[in-house]
Amino acid sequence: MGDMDKQGFQDFQPVEAGDGGAQAKAPSGDNASQPIGVILEIAGSGSQIALDLERLNECMEDEDPSVALAGQVGSQVKIRVGNTWLLASVRNQRQDRRGGGVLANIDFLGEGNEEKLTGRINSFRRGVTRYPVPGALIYPATTADLRQIYASDGRSNIQIGTVYPTKDIRAGLYVDAMLGKHFALLGSTGTGKSTSAALILHRICDAAPDGHIVMIDPHGEYSAAFRNTGLILDVSNLQMPYWLMNFEEHCEVLLTTNGNDRQIDADILAKCLLKARTKNRLAETMGKLTVDSPVPYLLSDLSNEIQNEMGKLDKATNTAPYQRIKTKLEELKSDPRYQFMFSGMLVGDTMAEFLGKIFRMPSSGKPIAIVDVSGVPSDITSTVVAVLSRLVFDFAIWGREEKTRPVLLVCEEAHRYVPSEKNADGSSVGKILSRIAKEGRKYGISLGLITQRPSDLAEGVLSQCGTIISMRLNNDRDQAFVKAAMPEGARGFLDSIPALRNRECIICGEGVAIPIRVSFDNLEEQKRPASEDPSFIELWREHGGEEERVHRIVQRWRAQGR
Repeated sequence: MGDMDKQGFQDFQPVEAGDGGAQAKAPSGDNASQPIGVILEIAGSGSQIALDLERLNECMEDEDPSVALAGQVGSQVKIRVGNTWLLASVRNQRQDRRGGGVLANIDFLGEGNEEKLTGRINSFRRGVTRYPVPGALIYPATTADLRQIYASDGRSNIQIGTVYPTKDIRAGLYVDAMLGKHFALLGSTGTGKSTSAALILHRICDAAPDGHIVMIDPHGEYSAAFRNTGLILDVSNLQMPYWLMNFEEHCEVLLTTNGNDRQIDADILAKCLLKARTKNRLAETMGKLTVDSPVPYLLSDLSNEIQNEMGKLDKATNTAPYQRIKTKLEELKSDPRYQFMFSGMLVGDTMAEFLGKIFRMPSSGKPIAIVDVSGVPSDITSTVVAVLSRLVFDFAIWGREEKTRPVLLVCEEAHRYVPSEKNADGSSVGKILSRIAKEGRKYGISLGLITQRPSDLAEGVLSQCGTIISMRLNNDRDQAFVKAAMPEGARGFLDSIPALRNRECIICGEGVAIPIRVSFDNLEEQKRPASEDPSFIELWREHGGEEERVHRIVQRWRAQGR
């Protein structure tokens, strides 16, 4: 600090009401009550401060871990304004060449009232109403302060870990605020992302045993974690009726061409599909039917309609479009891998039972449905996810009058389904998930996105997530992308994203009172997903039984998992 600064720092007595003078002259043993720096410059969201190196070194010896970190990047400091305390986060530090002290920028997080007798901060709220003036003193935030700030304000919350750097302050997520405005869980591969996702979902299920959660699981990891508390659906028992698809999804599955040919094929398919749907008894009672109406039809009826249309053609007209659709339809009917969806057994009107099963209505003590799409043929995986997502959305729209229960849709590997503009392929799943992100909360749909490549996600979708839970990100592009999506006050925390340990995260947004760094709780063995990294050395030391193992794998491979 320069001589002027140092002089100002020592002589300065707070001009506000209260016991600021007494605070500044507290005994030297009490680090928390002695200032560590002074404000130099004020700006809207953040300001510049000067820190006293001697005081920082004294604080480092303190038993209180929060005081010991005072002034360091990512730590919290407090400033008195009248009878309130402002809380700020230190964004960066640099040496003051002229004065020999340390200059730092801070981001204001919020403010709380001071209890006159105890000096504790209470009724903390986000945002700033009164700014301090240059020359105001800065104090370390203690663990007791942080305990008051992070304490639940009465809203229902789930506890997921401890607040860094303390050992005993519990980190809570406000469930209504987090789910009401969507959330994203980000982190590079191997940082404990799947286990953390399982932990959060387990805590939500514990808090709401009659909840309605649908999770899309592309790798079959989460079946192990929710064996006891959830319904596990995969190709063996999903039984998703093909007629639930709308016209766009039918086109994705049945049309194989591009350009002008695709438009010709789509017109033929629309005409024949509508005729096939109108043959159902339900169509008579419904009046006007559209090609998108989820009314059962027979695959053979669709095939016959295509045949009939082809029969009406002149000799010279090209029959290729009709043949293409018919061939693809026969292929789907005969291929055993598509039986979970295109089976003749699925023609009955099971829509209500299917929705009840997927959305857990009633939950029957199992509030979460894990939809394992790892066994679904890769060419229709995105269509299956699109159908499930659209059913959630349409159910909420048509259920507005009923005040239906909200549904949480969690999407693992989200960058596959809502890719950024440069990777976008115009698929229906990207459109429906983007729409849920933008409009879902009006209808009581919450979206949870889990991904290790946030930079490959559609930008608009991540910015719609009100709560961002970021674990370590190793890639520069991903870090920059998350910084752009995070609110102002969390910038200081963001610089520590590359330095996070496994199972640590930064949480900011609606779900927490102020941005926090959290160490996740340990999850019991039986509640963890099957995503442990294999130990190469251990497995490579084992020997014997390899030939039989290879034979068994080949058998399963040939039978496609049956």
